[in-house]
Amino acid sequence: MLTRLSLRVRIFLFFAALATGALVALGLGLMLGYRRLGSPEVLDAFVQGGVVAAFAILGLVAWVWYLFDVNVARPIDVLAGALRARAHSDVTGELDAAIARYLGDLAPAATATAQSLAETRNALAEAVARETTRLTEEKTRLEALLADVTVGVLLCSGDHALAFYNGQAVDLLGVETATPGLDRRLFDYLRDGPIRLAHDRLIATGDPDAASDLLCATRNGARILAGRMRLIAGEGGAAPGYVLTLRDVTADLASHARREALIAEIFDRVRRPAANLSTLMAAIPEGAAAPGRLDTALREEISHLAQAVTDLSRRHDDMRDDSWPLTVVRASDLLEGLKARLEADGLAAETEAAELLLYCNGFEIIALLSGLAEAMAGAGLARSFRLTVEEDGTGAMVRMIWHGAALPMGDLTRWLAQPLEPGLADVARQSVLSMHATEIWPEGAGQGRQGLCLPIPRARRVVRRPAPIARAVVYDFDLLSRARNEKVQDARLDALTYVVFDTETTGLLPAQGDEIVQIAAVRIVNGRRVEGEVFDTLVNPRRPIPLSSTEVHGITDAMVQDAPGVADVVARFHKFAEGAVLIAHNAPFDMEFLRRQEAAIGLRFDNPVLDTVLLSAVIYGQHEVHSLDALTHRLGITIPEEARHTAIGDTVATADAFLKLMPMLQGRGLGTFGQVLAEVRRHGRLLKDLN
Repeated sequence: MLTRLSLRVRIFLFFAALATGALVALGLGLMLGYRRLGSPEVLDAFVQGGVVAAFAILGLVAWVWYLFDVNVARPIDVLAGALRARAHSDVTGELDAAIARYLGDLAPAATATAQSLAETRNALAEAVARETTRLTEEKTRLEALLADVTVGVLLCSGDHALAFYNGQAVDLLGVETATPGLDRRLFDYLRDGPIRLAHDRLIATGDPDAASDLLCATRNGARILAGRMRLIAGEGGAAPGYVLTLRDVTADLASHARREALIAEIFDRVRRPAANLSTLMAAIPEGAAAPGRLDTALREEISHLAQAVTDLSRRHDDMRDDSWPLTVVRASDLLEGLKARLEADGLAAETEAAELLLYCNGFEIIALLSGLAEAMAGAGLARSFRLTVEEDGTGAMVRMIWHGAALPMGDLTRWLAQPLEPGLADVARQSVLSMHATEIWPEGAGQGRQGLCLPIPRARRVVRRPAPIARAVVYDFDLLSRARNEKVQDARLDALTYVVFDTETTGLLPAQGDEIVQIAAVRIVNGRRVEGEVFDTLVNPRRPIPLSSTEVHGITDAMVQDAPGVADVVARFHKFAEGAVLIAHNAPFDMEFLRRQEAAIGLRFDNPVLDTVLLSAVIYGQHEVHSLDALTHRLGITIPEEARHTAIGDTVATADAFLKLMPMLQGRGLGTFGQVLAEVRRHGRLLKDLN
C-alpha cells in the first residue's frame, strides 16, 4: 500500500511516525520518573515539562521534516519528473542542477544521464536520417537500373497478380491492350499456358535456385516473348510468387525460321545435283567421256563437291541445336505437361518416362506434340495416347503411341507447316524441329498400335544436382562517392579492397618441387565480403599427390586429372587479385608457391600483403597461439568440419576473421594500412613481413 504513495507523502509519514515515537518515549519516561519519586506535589512540574518537551520535539521534527521535504524529497520528485519527461517525450532542455544542490552527486549524475540520453537520441536520429537517405538513394539507383534494363522485369504473386514491372515490361505487354497495372492479372496481357507450366514445374522441383526458360505470346499474338522465371518465397503458406524477365523474340524467331528454311533448301537443292553428277560420272568409264586429265579433274571436282556438301550439311545439323537457347527439362515434367495439355483438349493420355534430363524448349515440344495430337483427333485417328520417353544413345526418344490407323506422311507434313500456336503465326511446327536439330516421323509400334517418334538429340541421366550458381545482385553504391587514395599507406582499412586466399598443396616444400593442388579466394570490398565474387579451382600439379597430403585436404590424383595447370590458374588468380591487398593466414607459405610461377606467367605479385597471424599477434599478443583454429575460436567463428583444410573453407574463415579483427585494430588507433603495417613489423620474429 505504501508503494502507491508519493515519495513526499511517505517521507512525511516517516517523520510523523518519528515524532509520535518520540512523544510516546517522552511520556513513558516522565511517567516512570514520577512513579519513582512518589511525590504528588511534583506532578504539575512533570506535566509542564512534558508539554514543553513535547512541543519542542514536535517543532524540531517538523522543522527537520520541512528541510528534508524542501531540499531532498521535492528535488528528487522534480528530478524524477524531468528525467521521465526526457525519457518519454521530446524534451531536450538542460536540467536545473541547483534544485538538487543538497543531494550530492545525484544532480550531476542525473544531468549527465539526461545529456547522454539527448546525445544518443540525436546520434540515433542522425543515423536513421543518414541511413534513410542512403536507402532512398539506393532505391533511386536501383529504380534507375531496373528502368534501363533492356529486358522487361515483372514480379508476380503466387496467383499471378502483378506486384512490380519496369518500363520495358510496359512496352512489351501494352500492345493494343490496357497498360499493365499493379494487382492486375498477368494473364490479361500474356497467354497463360507456358507461364502456368513453368510455375508448376518450379514449385514441383522444390529448388529455390532453379530457373525455367519459356516462350510465350501476348494475348493478341502480336509478340512472341522469351522469358525466364525464378520463384520467390511466399509468406504465410501462400503459393510462391516469381520474377519473370521477358524479351521480344518475334523478329528473331521469324528470322531464324526463314534462315533455317533457306539453309535447308540450299542444302537440298545442291545435294541432289551433286549426287546426280557423282552417279553419272561413275557410270561413264574412265577416259571415255573426256580426254585424259579433264576426265580426272572433273571426277575429282565432283567428288570434292559431294564431300563438301555432305560435310557442310553434317556440320549444320550439329550446330542447329546451339542456334537457339535450350534448357534442361526433366522428362517426367515434359510428359506431365503434355498430358495436362491433352486432357485440357478432351483427350486421354498415360505417361511413362525414364529418369532423364532433356535439353529442349519444353513449351515448344509440348505445343508441337499436343497440336499434332489435336490434329489426329480431328482427323479421327485417335483420342487416347500413351506417352513415353526412353534413353536413346546420347539423347532420348519421345514417342506418342495410339491404337488405330497409321498417320499418313502427307498429313504429317501438312500439319508441320501450320503455326505452332494460334498466337504464333510466324512460328511453324516445322521450325521447332529445326531449332532442336531433329525430325519427327510415324512408325508402327506392333499389336495394332501406331506411333510418332521425336528424337531429342541431347539428354542425360538424372544425377545428384550440382550446387546452384550464385545469382545474387551484387552492388555497393558507396563506391560511387568514395574518394580514391593512390597511396595505400595512407588509406583507411575499410576503404581498401582485399583478396583473401588459401592454397592446398602436394606438400610443404615448394623449393623441392611441391605444387598447388587447389586455390581459393574471396574479395572484401568496402568492409564486407562479396558473396558472389569467389575464385575456387582445383589445379593439376603435374606430379603425384602424396597420400599424406591427401589425408589432410582430401584431394586425390583422379580429382585433378582434368584440372588446369598451375601456371594457367596462377595467371587467372593474378587477374582476380589485381589492385587488391592480399590476405592469407601464414602468408609467406602461400606466397612462395605463387611467386615461383612469376617467371612462367610473366607477371609479378607486387600486391601489398597482410597476414592474419601477425594481425592476431597485434591484437592478442605474441604469447597466444595464432593458428587459424585458435584465432577463429577466439573470434567465435565456426569452420564446418567438412570445410576445414579445404581452400575455400579456410579462405572464408580467414576472411571472416579479418573482418572481425579490422574494428579491433581501428579501436587501438590503427586506422590506416600504414599504421597497421608499422605495428605488424614489430612482430616480425613470428613471420617475415612480405611488403
